[in-house]
Amino acid sequence: MRARCQRPTPGDAPRECRTIRQIAAFPYRTEATSPDGVIRVLLVTSRASGRWVIPKGNIGGGARPHEAAAQEAEEEAGVLGAICPTPLGSFRYRKKRGSGASLMVDVDVFPLAVTQELQSWKEQPERQRRWFTLSEAAAAVDEPDLRDLIRSFSPAEFRAAARRGAGIPEKSKVAPMFAWFQRLLPRTGNFFEMFEAHARTVTAGAEAMARLMAADGTARAEHITEVIEREHDADEITRDVLQTVRKTFLTPFDRGAITSLVGAMDDTIDEMQAAAAAIDLYQVSDFAPEMRDMTAIIVDAARLTAEAMPLLRNVAQNGARLHELTERLVRMEGQADDIHAAGLRRTLADHGSSDTLRFVVEREIYKHLERIVDAFEDVANEIDGIVIDHA
Repeated sequence: MRARCQRPTPGDAPRECRTIRQIAAFPYRTEATSPDGVIRVLLVTSRASGRWVIPKGNIGGGARPHEAAAQEAEEEAGVLGAICPTPLGSFRYRKKRGSGASLMVDVDVFPLAVTQELQSWKEQPERQRRWFTLSEAAAAVDEPDLRDLIRSFSPAEFRAAARRGAGIPEKSKVAPMFAWFQRLLPRTGNFFEMFEAHARTVTAGAEAMARLMAADGTARAEHITEVIEREHDADEITRDVLQTVRKTFLTPFDRGAITSLVGAMDDTIDEMQAAAAAIDLYQVSDFAPEMRDMTAIIVDAARLTAEAMPLLRNVAQNGARLHELTERLVRMEGQADDIHAAGLRRTLADHGSSDTLRFVVEREIYKHLERIVDAFEDVANEIDGIVIDHA
C-alpha cells in the first residue's frame, strides 16, 4: 500500500500526497565454483554520494516497471539479462531533493539474471560497478530494508549446500561421478544432495534459456545445445533418485513424495528442452517481449526452487520460509498466465490474418513456455505437501 500524508497549504484545504515510487534491478549471477557461495550481486556507486546501491530510477515513457528496471541496469551498470516481471520485494529510503526536502521513496526491486556485461555503457564515467557476495553487498549498502532484502535472496542453507559440492556437472555424462559419489554415502540414501543437484541443473537450464532468448547467430545453437545437455544431466539425477528409492530402507519422506518431487522438477527442464527444440525446429530468431518476460519468470522460479531444496533437510525449522517460496512460485505462475494471454493477443493481432504460419509457430513457443511455468507450480505444490506432512 502506498503511504499517504497530508500537506497543508496556507489558505487552502489539506491535500493528499503520495510516497514517491521508483523501480530497481537486482543484478545477480551464479558461481557454482565460488568458495564463498553461488550467488553474487552487482552494485554500483551513486553519482551524488559514491555510496553503493543497486541500479534504480523512475518509471518513464510508458514502460512497464520491470522493463524500466532493466533499462536502469543497462544504463547504470552496463549489464543485460533476464529480468523477472514479478518484484522480489521493496525497500524504502529518503531522497534529498533540490529544494532541500528529504522525501521518502519506495523502490520495487526486480531480480535480473545477468547474461552479459557490457564493456562500455552510458553512465560508465560517472559510476563504479563491482560484484559482491551477498554478505558483502548487505554490509555495503546503507538502507536497512535493502540490506534485509539482499540477505534474504539466498539463505545460508543454500550457500552451505553449494559448498558441499553435489553440484551441476560442467558437461553431460554425469552418471559415473554420481555412481562414485553415491557409494560413499550411507544406506539411508543421499536424497537431499540429489534434490539440490537437480535443482541447480534446472537453474543452469533456465539461464541457458534466457541466453537463448537474447542470442543471435551461432550463439543461439550453442545455447540450444546447452539446454539439451542440461536436460540429459537432470535425467541422470532423476534415475539415481528412483534407483535409490528402491534400494533404500529408510527415506526422509514418504517414497511417493520423493518420486513426485523429483518428477515435478524433471518436468520443468523437460519442458525447457521441448521449448529449445521447437525454437531450433522452426528457426525462431525474433522473440516477443512477452516471451522474454515468461523466460525471466522461469529463471527466477528456478532460483527459488534451488533455494528451497536445502531447506527440506529440516522441514520443521524451515517450514515458514518454504511456504514463502512456494507462495511466490504460485504468484509468478499467475502472472505468467497473464503474460501468456497478452502475448497470444499480440501475435494474433500482428500475424493472425497476414502470416498464419508465424502465428502458429509463436503460439507453439508460448505453449512450451507456459508449460515450464506450470511445472514449477507443480514443484511448489509438491513442496507444500511435504511441509504439511512434516512441519
